[in-house]
Amino acid sequence: MELTGKKIVLGLSGGVACYKAAELCRALTKQGASVQVVMTDAALHFITAVTMQALSGKPVYSSQWDPRVGNNMAHIDVTRDADAIVIAPCSADFMVKLAHGVCDDLLSTMCLARPRHVPLLVAPAMNVEMWTNPATQRNVNQLREDGICLVGPAAGEQACGETGMGRMLEPEQLLAEIVAAFQPKIMAGKRILITAGPTFEPIDPVRGITNLSSGKMGYAVARAAREAGAEVTLISGPTALATPFGVTRIDVQSAQQMMDAVNRSIDGQHVFIAVAAVADWRVANPSTQKVKKTESGVPVLQFEENPDILATIAARTTLAGHPYCVGFAAESENLVEFGAAKRERKGIPLLVGNIGHQTFGADDNTIILFDEHGHTILPRADKLSLARQLISEISKRINKHSLFQ
Repeated sequence: MELTGKKIVLGLSGGVACYKAAELCRALTKQGASVQVVMTDAALHFITAVTMQALSGKPVYSSQWDPRVGNNMAHIDVTRDADAIVIAPCSADFMVKLAHGVCDDLLSTMCLARPRHVPLLVAPAMNVEMWTNPATQRNVNQLREDGICLVGPAAGEQACGETGMGRMLEPEQLLAEIVAAFQPKIMAGKRILITAGPTFEPIDPVRGITNLSSGKMGYAVARAAREAGAEVTLISGPTALATPFGVTRIDVQSAQQMMDAVNRSIDGQHVFIAVAAVADWRVANPSTQKVKKTESGVPVLQFEENPDILATIAARTTLAGHPYCVGFAAESENLVEFGAAKRERKGIPLLVGNIGHQTFGADDNTIILFDEHGHTILPRADKLSLARQLISEISKRINKHSLFQ
């Protein structure tokens, strides 16, 4: 229930993408938000007010002169207790109104009259030629200068049969952006590299050595960092998880592949967070073909040590303090003792410890933060909540140093 207690005004302008607004409205209410729908006359040609009322549970407004508003000031009353206004879809025509202060219907007047502290998010939806038209791009620039948040558009197939930029984001992507809008941008301007998931070390083409890590914590940290305003790159071992919206993902399999990917991506990063459960050893003599059962008995596997990704990057930390390195330790016992020792051994300022078999695959966890002052326990919570707390702790630490500004 990410949006419990939040009041969202959902505005619909004219466009085929209004069908996605129905799913978005449903998703918002499922996340605990109270949704007030406002529609333009053009939007009513694409989806009915009855549908949106059924999904939101509230009467839909479309006229400035709606007699249900006692003082005939719907453009004032609707927004005064709102936490955010979202226009989805936002047509090219409606972007003109926002960019130039036109207020000739309820929705445009409401946006112009909104209190300055209420964020306005718009999800553009239009034909590719309309989106790339210089006039539209001038309006896009003006909206951004005015502090209006544009979410999307995306590239893809369009209702007209053409393909290109201008397609409205999918409802789940818009939901992620709306949730992110309420998170403080404590990492704005920062670049963060994160590893996540298990690694897989081949024995032969069909078998390998891995671990029980699901990748959920690393993906939660990536989402939290992106919500906080960072530019996030996620290097992931094999998982079944969807990439957090707005995060750049690089897929790898083995520890060596992960090391290579980190080396290629680390330059220019402000923070490196090594969440992945990397195998300590790999098979030195993997077979090129599937190993068969034979009368000679069990095959003998030879092992060699994998590269220590975290220690390698920590040793490369520049005089400017980049990257600030954060490690994860999954232990099975004596977490306080082993976690503190591992932080010092790796040469990093912050280490996050947990009991591995109690968290792998789970949706919640409890973690301990180790630094030079000792350790701090973060009580059990869902992994996204813990990830947001961790990003906040990292932000506090790096923002103490002028070198990170």
